[in-house]
Amino acid sequence: MAEQVFLTKQGAEELQLELDDLLNVKRPALAQKLKEAVAQGDLSENADYIDAKEQQGFLEGRIRYLENLLRSATIIEDNHKPSGVVRMGSTVTVVQKGEEPETYTIVGAAEANPREGKISNESPLGAALLGRRVNDKITYEAPGGQISFKITEIR
Repeated sequence: MAEQVFLTKQGAEELQLELDDLLNVKRPALAQKLKEAVAQGDLSENADYIDAKEQQGFLEGRIRYLENLLRSATIIEDNHKPSGVVRMGSTVTVVQKGEEPETYTIVGAAEANPREGKISNESPLGAALLGRRVNDKITYEAPGGQISFKITEIR
């Protein structure tokens, strides 16, 4: 049985845009590149052809991945009703003692991007936050050791 995948509405839209670009822009451009490489003749030692075939393999794999992901994902509804509890799609501000506050949005693994403040519900921090409330003190095991913080806001 396949693992359940979560996406925010925005994340699903971004992945759909990527898929559309791959199907309607990159795939035709790569097909043209392949056609030109084949026209050069001997394919066994044709670097352009070999490169285009490798790119085609990656492109088709990404297309299949995105199609399957978008078909089977559970979209996290952004109902704008504050529940007071951290859940999928919540934006949470936490603070470690003596540190600046940090804000994260809990998303599914497929759209996680820590640089953008989007953390997976499956990550140690994301899992530790789920189900918690403002003023809860949490300690979780990170790769560098235990980290403790307090939740200051949930949106």
